[in-house]
Amino acid sequence: MAAQHSPALPELGGRKPSYRERVADALRAALIAGELHPGEVYSAPGLAARFGVSATPVREAMLDLAKEGLVDTVPNKGFRVTAVSERQLDEYTHVRSLIEIPTTAGLAATAALADLEALRPVAQEIVSAAEAGDLIAYVEADLRLHLGLLALAGNGHLVEVVRDLRRRSRLYGLTALVEQGRLRASAEEHLELLDVLLARDEAAVRAVMTRHLGHVRGMWAAHRPSGEG
Repeated sequence: MAAQHSPALPELGGRKPSYRERVADALRAALIAGELHPGEVYSAPGLAARFGVSATPVREAMLDLAKEGLVDTVPNKGFRVTAVSERQLDEYTHVRSLIEIPTTAGLAATAALADLEALRPVAQEIVSAAEAGDLIAYVEADLRLHLGLLALAGNGHLVEVVRDLRRRSRLYGLTALVEQGRLRASAEEHLELLDVLLARDEAAVRAVMTRHLGHVRGMWAAHRPSGEG
């Protein structure tokens, strides 16, 4: 994990998140990126030192994650990261595909060009994070971009459903892609997606989204930690 990473969070609802929420989102990003390992127990002070924050908001944030089923509390020790099975990952990807591909494709006809272009800096953040090997920043920016696109469809419930699915997912292959120098290529798919949306090419948007989600699931399957699933 990148040392002393400052938690950053999407502000999709127009409300600035609290510090506790920002810490919780950074912890979720670390879980999704596979930097906090399934089955391992982490203490609040240990995580606080790792993130460069105080222990109290970490403990509060981990309790929030426990309510979401992402970690289990271990009395007098801390929090154990819950495992996610291959079947669960497949199911999450399937549901995401059913929602995100047609919704994002539909934006080619309905979204304002200015709104789409406003997301380009976020897509650039994803690329920059990939180049720096900062997996937490990568996951956070990726979340902001995809939820930001879905928000343009005007269905807040749909956004929350996908947000929950993404929280429960794991991108175990990100570290391997960084080591292989391949994460930037995956990151640049987000710029490609914006380009075809701005070109109003619905078929191309559907193709890019289908390929992108397929690549994401491929990362999980190819680089899952041994003994998991």
